Amino acid sequence: MKEKHFRIFLFVLLLIASAFLYGCGGMKYTPGSDVMFSHKELPEADMAVSAAKEKGKDKECPDYFNKASQMRDDAYETYWACRTDEAIEKAKAAKALAESLCPEEPLKDSDGDGIPDNIDRCPDTPKGVKVDSKGCPLDSDGDGVYDYKDKCPGTPKGVKVDEKGCPPDSDRDGVYDYKDKCPDTPYGAKVDFRGCWVLGGVNFDIALWEIKAIYHNSLEQVVDVLRKNPDLNVEIQGHTDNTGSKEYNQGLSEKRAASVKDYLIKKGINGNRLTTKGYGLTRPIATNETPEGKAKNRRVELHPVK
Repeated sequence: MKEKHFRIFLFVLLLIASAFLYGCGGMKYTPGSDVMFSHKELPEADMAVSAAKEKGKDKECPDYFNKASQMRDDAYETYWACRTDEAIEKAKAAKALAESLCPEEPLKDSDGDGIPDNIDRCPDTPKGVKVDSKGCPLDSDGDGVYDYKDKCPGTPKGVKVDEKGCPPDSDRDGVYDYKDKCPDTPYGAKVDFRGCWVLGGVNFDIALWEIKAIYHNSLEQVVDVLRKNPDLNVEIQGHTDNTGSKEYNQGLSEKRAASVKDYLIKKGINGNRLTTKGYGLTRPIATNETPEGKAKNRRVELHPVK
């Protein structure tokens, strides 16, 4: 039995090794190491740098030689991080530089980014901007907008952005579309971190549904938005924390939604534009383990109805 388990262990180990070798490694020998690679560009870069050193290029033009050597090393590091395509491009650039070292005339670097013109894929890079091995400015979040132009760094991969590198915010509520749980919020409505129209700062006391006078300013903002959008109908949604039974909180949430509707009607908003619904304790937006979290869950939201 033990022998059978050992054979299974060896089999799994071989599978892992094979996945590594053919995923980020392979079958080509690299001079000066015991590593095998399947992608020829890396050993070719290594051989080009080694050949340049044998010819004394490291003494003849040390700055350019060191640059080629660094580019080669960066290619390997990128490769071992399993960013294969990026590593291949870096290796190609390292090879090209190593093979062109110490020309009769100094290599030109018109934009001063440290990458000679003959291998620079992005000439005219502004002075002082960091570039990659191809001479192109960095684009850390991969959104297609260079870092030095990107006003919204750190955009998640795959999210569409504008020319400034920022994701769209179609309803202009300050929450990007890819994060917005409540799209189509009317302009001017105050939203929470989810992009949902919540009565700003209006929290209810435990077991109560009356709206305190200190919160009337927040409700007046809702009145203003509804007056500016006469064709807008909304569903007023009441929510509670988890204090009490499910049945009790269902009724409480309905009363909270109704109290907001009553206020809006008194301010001249047509009741036909307003519907109410209670969700009880079923839709918390914060933890119910703290007083602060519970306060956030005792809320009223407004959702446009099409």
